[in-house]
Amino acid sequence: MSGREQFITVLNLAKKEGRNFLLEPECDEILRAYGIPVIDSFFVKTQEEAAEVARKLGSPLVEKVVSPDVVHKSDVGGVKVNINGEKEAADAFAQIRDSLKEKMPGARFYGVYIQKMLSGGVETIVGATRDPQFGPVVVFGLGGIFVEVLKDVSFRVAPIGLEEGLDMIDEIRAAPILNGVRGMKPVDKKSLAAVLVAVGELLIENQEISSLDLNPVMALPEKAVAVDSRIILG
Repeated sequence: MSGREQFITVLNLAKKEGRNFLLEPECDEILRAYGIPVIDSFFVKTQEEAAEVARKLGSPLVEKVVSPDVVHKSDVGGVKVNINGEKEAADAFAQIRDSLKEKMPGARFYGVYIQKMLSGGVETIVGATRDPQFGPVVVFGLGGIFVEVLKDVSFRVAPIGLEEGLDMIDEIRAAPILNGVRGMKPVDKKSLAAVLVAVGELLIENQEISSLDLNPVMALPEKAVAVDSRIILG
């Protein structure tokens, strides 16, 4: 199935449920279809399934709520981090479910998305939006204060090639961090640039997407991998 065909399948389900956004498991399906590496994640519907996944993955883990009524998961207590072991995984599942029920009565709870917490590397942000004048625009920056405080980002109008992606990475002020500082290894910038290229292609081929946010994309010495994703439909 092509990336466009995969998107249409997911889009039809979102329309059926009256959603203007994709659930995170759906986002990851789309990203994989466009060759964007995503962290191994598992959608579970019960506490028992959460415990079983924890046994297989090891620790520490992250759990995130999956609900067709929730766009911003943190606002409803829908994210738990540093989960260790099967019991904590099962307990976190219940806490997320109960928090959603308390903060958004009537919201549908599908389950949680579990993934292993990554260590090392540099947190980056890859985004895209659809500008009324220029069309799809790809955005890159580092995570944390670099985006929130310093607004240290670069932009390109899609489509972009690999060299343009590398230029985007190198032109932010914090680029030296990606080259390795204080004993850190340089990150795989070519893999990171490939994510930027693919995000541009994704928006060009799927006009129904209003914006996309991969935050963070972990830049590691051997690869770049998307850890959290959001796709808004327009």
